Amino acid sequence: MEPNEKEELETAAAEETQATDSAAENEMKGEAQAEGGEETKEAKEPSELEKATALAEDYKRKWYAVTAEYDNYRKRTAATASQKYAEGRSDIMVKLFPVGDNIDRALAVCNDENMKKGLEMVKTSFDKLLADEGIEGFDPTGEEFDSTTSAAIAALPAEEGEAEGTVKQTFLKGYRKNGKILRFAQVIVAK
Repeated sequence: MEPNEKEELETAAAEETQATDSAAENEMKGEAQAEGGEETKEAKEPSELEKATALAEDYKRKWYAVTAEYDNYRKRTAATASQKYAEGRSDIMVKLFPVGDNIDRALAVCNDENMKKGLEMVKTSFDKLLADEGIEGFDPTGEEFDSTTSAAIAALPAEEGEAEGTVKQTFLKGYRKNGKILRFAQVIVAK
């Protein structure tokens, strides 16, 4: 063989080997891409365990929300029930105010010492009952008329030294509990 032919054969063999290697490489790359594509698809789709974990977390979050909501409902209901109970007690006490008014009237006109002593004991007991409930009576006589605590039932001309708008006389004293007026004082105002 001649040296030119020998070089041509070697070049052809090298090209053939190179083509075979390139084809093998391309084939491997194609498989790798196909496998890589499957891996990315698998990465995009969560497994059964991941789905179950996510579902469990969602249920747990909802359970916490419902538990908190129920706890708030229970507290709100207890507060409402307590408030209604206190209002019910106050409503009953309001119905007793005329009894106290009648005791005061009886004390004002009583001449018998023993009877007066007995009425004072009843009045003391009545006042203690009101105090135990947190109810206080008030008599605005001599103070400036305040429409948030008193109701004017009459107006009389002011006497000398008396300012206009001053409470001249209290017809029925008022009662309040924790700053809330249970009964307005009924008063006569100087005009």
